[in-house]
Amino acid sequence: MNEPVAAALSVDGLSIRFGGVTAVESMTFDVKEGEVLSLIGPNGAGKTSAFNAITGYLPAAAGSIVYRGTPLNGLKPSRIAALGVVRTFQKTSVFAGRSVLDNILIGLHLQSREHPLAIILGLPSVAREERRLVEKGREVLRFVGIESRESQLASSLAYGELRLLEVAVALAARPTLLLLDEPVAGMNSTETASFMETLGRIRASGVTILLVEHDMKMVMRISDRVVCLNQGRIIADGPPAEIQRHPEVIRAYLGERHARVEG
Repeated sequence: MNEPVAAALSVDGLSIRFGGVTAVESMTFDVKEGEVLSLIGPNGAGKTSAFNAITGYLPAAAGSIVYRGTPLNGLKPSRIAALGVVRTFQKTSVFAGRSVLDNILIGLHLQSREHPLAIILGLPSVAREERRLVEKGREVLRFVGIESRESQLASSLAYGELRLLEVAVALAARPTLLLLDEPVAGMNSTETASFMETLGRIRASGVTILLVEHDMKMVMRISDRVVCLNQGRIIADGPPAEIQRHPEVIRAYLGERHARVEG
């Protein structure tokens, strides 16, 4: 008998409130090590609020968030990222006026092994470290398939490439859990297919993935499990095929027409 897969992330009874408005109510779910789990639901269902709480950008009104045994409640986003929980955002958040490679290097410099005094003094080890970081940056760009763009300004990239750059910046932080917030929003079908291939490579490298996405074709093809929210509550949690047939999900999000097409 196979041993059950351990949970990387455990969210238990999470509630998030803005004044008197409840965005998320008693949310409980796990993300298992190595899986791709997608959060879906209508606009305003609480998906991004949950992301923000997990990554330290919003306080939880109640409940606990634990990553590999470490409670995340109350930690700053930088501390959570240092634990390996790294996210992207709905809107691209790269430095448009810097080169593609520079965007990666900005993230990588946070991992520099050099003492600030060594940098100020210009010691030989600093040059070696810089070469190491440049090669690491190029390695990340090769991984996502935009290495040929390294010297171009981020602002000159096509939209799909810009989203890939954002993922590359996140990967430079060495995530063990990667949270992607609507990564293919605005992409055409070709760009989406390419992104799915990249997502497959990320997963194969050992990174666990938590995804918020409205592209249902992508979600159903890439996910091991899908959690559906509606009005701040989980209404379904299961494999994609089960979620597609779930009557509450159909009513809340997918729609009757989608149910007839898929059926």
